[in-house]
Amino acid sequence: MMQSLKTLWLKRRTLIVVLVLTAASACVYGVVHYSNKPPVVPTFQVNRGEFLDALQFRGQLKAMKSVSITAPENAGELQILKIAADGTQVKQGDVVVEFDPSKTQQDLAQDKSVLKSSQAEIEQVKADGRLTEEVDTTAVMKAKYNVEVAKLDASKQEVVSRIEGAEANLKLADAEQALHEAQEKLKSDIAIDQATIEDKKNASRKAEYDAQRAENALASMTLKAPASGTINLLFVWHAEGDGPFKAGERAWPGTPIAELPDAASMRVAARVDETERGRLAVEQTVALQLDAIPDKQFTGKVERIGTIATSDFSAGWPVPRNFDLEIAIDQPGQADARLKPGMTVQVTVIVDRVPNAIAIPAQASFLKSGQTVAYVWSGSKFEERAIQIERRSRDRLLISNGLRAGDLVALKDPTGKE
Repeated sequence: MMQSLKTLWLKRRTLIVVLVLTAASACVYGVVHYSNKPPVVPTFQVNRGEFLDALQFRGQLKAMKSVSITAPENAGELQILKIAADGTQVKQGDVVVEFDPSKTQQDLAQDKSVLKSSQAEIEQVKADGRLTEEVDTTAVMKAKYNVEVAKLDASKQEVVSRIEGAEANLKLADAEQALHEAQEKLKSDIAIDQATIEDKKNASRKAEYDAQRAENALASMTLKAPASGTINLLFVWHAEGDGPFKAGERAWPGTPIAELPDAASMRVAARVDETERGRLAVEQTVALQLDAIPDKQFTGKVERIGTIATSDFSAGWPVPRNFDLEIAIDQPGQADARLKPGMTVQVTVIVDRVPNAIAIPAQASFLKSGQTVAYVWSGSKFEERAIQIERRSRDRLLISNGLRAGDLVALKDPTGKE
């Protein structure tokens, strides 16, 4: 009996020891597991590396030189039949725009008809004038003859009666008056004919000018590329809206339609404030990223920095005063055929490089109780730690004190208080 109780006790003691050891192991595992629990907010691993102190600002691509393509000046009503697409590569002589020539063709036909009629009228007036002049000349000759006859009769006063002599003198006076009137009529008819002919000639010259203008306008219904390059359709306010012209739309004479920018003259135009201007220098290397060409990064150099601040009315209110900046693109003629004036550019300028530096993303810093802090992961929780920021560059912060390589910092406030 005693032996049985002893055996039972030994079995129970063994079971209790096993249970105790199991519970202890579970506790140890729980503590270790809790202490190694990963953070629940996104983090950043602090490392030492090169800190790039960079300036970033926006700019716009523009061509300092370009060849304009405009609608003909004296073409009247213009309707676009065809127009090259924006960005099309063309060679000198390639067709860029075609206008509907039907209205101009009608005008030309009408002007030619008016010209032909006016020339016929001139010939008719000349012919009528010649007939009138012949009649008037005959009348003058007849009047001269009558005068001579009257003179002869008047010379017989010595052999005829006084009454007959007086009658002869009156006839002579009448004949001389008739001669004078005939001569004046001849002069008047000649002057009238000349004036009429001159009027007809003026009408003919106008018709000829109109016909020549219509012919020139008809020849200008097709606009060709004056040089090789990339077509840049211009934004123009017109009846159909603000933007480039399209096929079917109407344009007014002389309106700018497109341009062929000189690739070698392409520049990036930007504006910088006073604090940024002081950190820039001519010939400084820049990186250029065009929004419309995300697959390629360009390089360039600062070519000109404005010396006088001017108002930038495109920046909203209040209107800031800043400085003009021009950047030359490295080998613009060979850089990329996709470069077009008006494209927006992200400009990055590296103004300093700090080696072996501690840097963190800007979102890893927080302002608490008047000081800048970072939350550093410490085993099972985040520890608030004051940090000192030496320099800011874009979205990076150069840390001079408070963090070390290997620290894991929170990218979001783990306390939930913004």
